[in-house]
Amino acid sequence: MNHVIRAAKPGDLQSIYEMAKLTGGGFTNLPPDKKALRAKLERAEAGFRSEKEYPADELYLMVLEDLDSGDVRGTCQIFGQVGQRWPFYSYRIGTDSKHSEQLGRTFHAQVLMLSNDLNGASEVGGLFLHPAARAGGLGLLLARSRYLFIARHRPRFADRILAELRGVIDEAGGSPFWDGVAGKFFGMNFQEADQFNAVHGNQFIADLMPKHPVYIAMLSDHARSVIGVPHPTGRAAMRMLENEGFAFENYVDIFDGGPTMTARTDQVASIRDAKHLEVSGIGEGGEDALVATGRLADFRCCFGKVGPDGTIDADAARILGVGPGDQISWIGR
Repeated sequence: MNHVIRAAKPGDLQSIYEMAKLTGGGFTNLPPDKKALRAKLERAEAGFRSEKEYPADELYLMVLEDLDSGDVRGTCQIFGQVGQRWPFYSYRIGTDSKHSEQLGRTFHAQVLMLSNDLNGASEVGGLFLHPAARAGGLGLLLARSRYLFIARHRPRFADRILAELRGVIDEAGGSPFWDGVAGKFFGMNFQEADQFNAVHGNQFIADLMPKHPVYIAMLSDHARSVIGVPHPTGRAAMRMLENEGFAFENYVDIFDGGPTMTARTDQVASIRDAKHLEVSGIGEGGEDALVATGRLADFRCCFGKVGPDGTIDADAARILGVGPGDQISWIGR
């Protein structure tokens, strides 16, 4: 398999745009808008150049390249710290309990509360794999490469990390959750709001979203049924996050109600268990692994084999451009 994860470049714009058109909507971090994507690439270029060795408002955008064809077949993103450019909003599912002495009964009502609890966390997101490349574990390579990047640049990331999963979108491209909650306050449908957020940010939410709790029992059955439920195409991603140690802690996306998964950064399996070593030589045997090298814009990651004595296989060495004496990070596949 001749694929590599590398930092995105300005020349990748058209490929990323073509993939963005395939997402089907609700994919805020990958809008099908060339101007917004160009701005993302410029922001990522600045992030890779940044010398800040602490969590900051940096974006690291990477792509999956098929080295045989030169085609870009996937993309993923890491945000150093959310909530710095504008507040990071979520709905937190809570409980409002009331007791009546006269009735002798206590009532517990679930409510949605607008929250900035996750401000300051790092985020992994924007993962999309081209339909033509959904085989051979390339989705896993995309997803877990982000954790090796974090492991190799740990001071740049916060102690808490989140991942937002796209919520349920109907066949017409609408969101039952948006229609049942936020859409009533914004005068626009889900597609319009999602596009506006992707291009302009979510300050308009702070301006227009009511700050009082929303009682879930007062929503339609359809809206209630999708709260905290991932889009069908995101179920595998949710399982991968759970395998890494992420958990759903009652935070949902304010647009489509999809689950927000969180973890302690140092307890994410692929960060916690990453091994760092000096290549001793080129060998044929070893453990199946994800192997990474390089700093910031020079970061590269691929599948390979790592021996107990520090050897790596010839294909991985070629893809990564490493040899004896070079530093690599790896995690078992």
